[in-house]
Amino acid sequence: MSVLGIGMVGQSHAQAPNHVYELRTYYCNPGKLPDLEARFRNHTITIFNRHNMKSVGYWAPQENTKNVLIYILQHPSREEADKNWTAFRADPEWQQVSTASDANGKIVDHVESVFMNPMDFSALK
Repeated sequence: MSVLGIGMVGQSHAQAPNHVYELRTYYCNPGKLPDLEARFRNHTITIFNRHNMKSVGYWAPQENTKNVLIYILQHPSREEADKNWTAFRADPEWQQVSTASDANGKIVDHVESVFMNPMDFSALK
């Protein structure tokens, strides 16, 4: 069997997902990571729950020189994720929390978002 053949046999394709996962990375402005952590801890997760956005986990790099917070959300589908984000951003409580938390300077510099499908061999599906 050729190397090409082995490579093709060994490849795995994502199955039709039961959920879609979203990996989000927040890059905070200097000194603002504790403010972002407090916003998530005290407000954001509760509002996510209200909009069918399930938190899988939250992380910070061990060597967090870039002031980063990383988390994964689980959504029923990509379409539902888009709908839920729209509802989240329009939520009056979120708008109030966001405005209040940025009152002493913008917390987040920028956000990266990647939507992911679970692989057939993944524990999360």
